[in-house]
Amino acid sequence: QVQLVESGGGLVQAGGSLRLSCVGSGSIFSINAMGWYRQAPGKQRELVATITSGGSTNYADSVKGRFTISRDNAKNTVYLQMNSLKPEDTAVYYCNADLRTWDYDARVFWGQGTQVTVSS
Repeated sequence: QVQLVESGGGLVQAGGSLRLSCVGSGSIFSINAMGWYRQAPGKQRELVATITSGGSTNYADSVKGRFTISRDNAKNTVYLQMNSLKPEDTAVYYCNADLRTWDYDARVFWGQGTQVTVSS
């Protein structure tokens, strides 16, 4: 069984920073791409950033220059450093991982999400 657990969300004032973490555990054999998505109330889930196993990154235009995604492959962990936060960044943030398990299951797994609230 595989679990992805996010942490680091919370309430912050506009202009502030937060760092999200997502740790994978269980029968993980290998992880390809990892990513962060978010879903604001009444809106669809949207891509925030992704990172490949080799470290190539991709960002939504709305967060470029403010957010940084990184990963620690040895710890099965992906991070999202969020700076210069805006009220419109308020959402539940989810991590995902495209991975293979030891029993040959290969698919995308999702975490349960962590709330980020930015006050104006």
